[in-house]
Amino acid sequence: MRLTLWLLLLVAPLCNATTLLVKDEQGHPLPRVMVTQSPVTQPEADLSDDGYAPDGVTNTSAPVVTRFTDAAGQVSFETPGNQVTYRARAQGYVDANFPAIEGELVLQRMTPEQEIASYPSNVWLSQLDFGGDEGLKKTFQLNCAFCHQQASPFMRNERTEEQWLSVIERMNTYGARLPTDDHQKVATLLREEYRRLREHPETVPAPRQWEDHLSAVQITEWPIGDGFSQMHDFLLHPNGYIYIGDNLFDRIYELDPATGKYTVYKVPHDEDMGLGGIMGNRFKVFPKMYNYMGVHSFAYSKADGNIFITPSMQQALLEFDIKTKKFITHYMPEGYYPHTIRVDDKDRVWFTLALSSQVAMFDRSKKSFTVYDLPARGVKEWLILKTLPVMFSISPENRPQPDPDREGTGLPMPYGIDITPDGIVWVARLYANDLARIDPDSGEITMIDFPFQGPRRLRADADGNLWIVAFQDSLLVKYAPASGEFSSYKLPVINEVPYALNVDRERGVVWVNGNQSDTILAFDIASEQWQVYPMPRQRFFTRDIEISEEDGAVYTTNSHFPTWQSEGGVPTLLRITPLAE
Repeated sequence: MRLTLWLLLLVAPLCNATTLLVKDEQGHPLPRVMVTQSPVTQPEADLSDDGYAPDGVTNTSAPVVTRFTDAAGQVSFETPGNQVTYRARAQGYVDANFPAIEGELVLQRMTPEQEIASYPSNVWLSQLDFGGDEGLKKTFQLNCAFCHQQASPFMRNERTEEQWLSVIERMNTYGARLPTDDHQKVATLLREEYRRLREHPETVPAPRQWEDHLSAVQITEWPIGDGFSQMHDFLLHPNGYIYIGDNLFDRIYELDPATGKYTVYKVPHDEDMGLGGIMGNRFKVFPKMYNYMGVHSFAYSKADGNIFITPSMQQALLEFDIKTKKFITHYMPEGYYPHTIRVDDKDRVWFTLALSSQVAMFDRSKKSFTVYDLPARGVKEWLILKTLPVMFSISPENRPQPDPDREGTGLPMPYGIDITPDGIVWVARLYANDLARIDPDSGEITMIDFPFQGPRRLRADADGNLWIVAFQDSLLVKYAPASGEFSSYKLPVINEVPYALNVDRERGVVWVNGNQSDTILAFDIASEQWQVYPMPRQRFFTRDIEISEEDGAVYTTNSHFPTWQSEGGVPTLLRITPLAE
């Protein structure tokens, strides 16, 4: 099994290690205990730009390291060079915090009430049935589970129907599209069903149990940003740096995982641009905000290493010169909401335009854009899409608000994009439940019905098959272009709404974001077996995955929005690496 082989890859062996033995109250060794080593303080940083590092300034993020006890209840850490503290966490046991490893630790069992309260959001969400209306629940998940976890402790709080209506209306201004006709019904059901869960928590099922493979990995986190940041997408670059985008503050973090040093580069904008760009300031209740461009997705050119970034709040494409550290803005003649991005082998930059149902291609050799219109699903949608330039000519303050329906009419939303080894461009339309195939040579567009709900992001494997997450259906889906066949695989955790995935082509593993269950999910293509990796923080919402070709290390970011709801209250870049035997 290639996933198991990944766990056996060699990294530097532990030197000067300190070993901890974890037991239960009866003296039995406890396996699968998550032990996290955290610095007592982070290095002093220059955060003089409204709490953020000024442009071009380098700071250091001290890593937070997590390992798991083995079958004998033991875990080892390298002797730290700075002052640290530890936390031990195990399913069904009370967290233990301690200043140093001193040989042995005894964990106390939780009460039944404590244990249920510790369960991740997905198992609580599984018990919301929306009055038996499965379609309404899927509509709710599609529109209300792509920024933060649902059914978390914060969301389960008592609220009146009026308060829920206010929340729903505000979320729709942020970018959700919960149908207007469903607002009142959803507000009533959330109030009723969350109250029922609080009064009868024993109905909530237990989450999936952690497994023995965890003792073979190390999880490393680097905290960056603050409780208002949103570390949306990121890029693992061949130069060894990780580039992370703060979507809400128009900043790029260039982080060296070998040292923890990071330099922040502030994305420039024209002086006449308003906050929120052409979308307007949708986050008026936030005490601070700086998203004129809206840094979104990343891809790099194999020709010169330059990074291309979609600025979702503008009609433009950003280019970051990897040598000069300067930004170049390529303005587009049309299209709205640049989204997910890829670069093909001919150095052409492809990206989706989510609001206008288009795909753009920037030819670097000609410095010109080609825009591909994806077909509308009907006359009404065609009219809505054609009138977008008129709508966006109106100032954001006076622009009419859409009246969405369950079909997402007018918003098919081309979302994920990838390029198969044969050079064909593939796009997933989230609300339309279909795929687009674009032949770059002929410009021909072919639409293919997706037989599941919510195709969000997709990636191609080494054989040219497409792997796609079905957001509301809690599925991993494979599409084989050669045969036209779809295959689906049930996720190993219940009621997950997977945001994205990536494929380790070298090792044949599909890595899936488990944003509601505080997990990352690994699917071995050959054996069709899953392994689950719990995150070291609760309310850990992930949107993207990058994989090191060299050693198979897996990277993601905690992108919960708002970040302050996440445990620890700050975003982190996270890496999973195998330990030596």
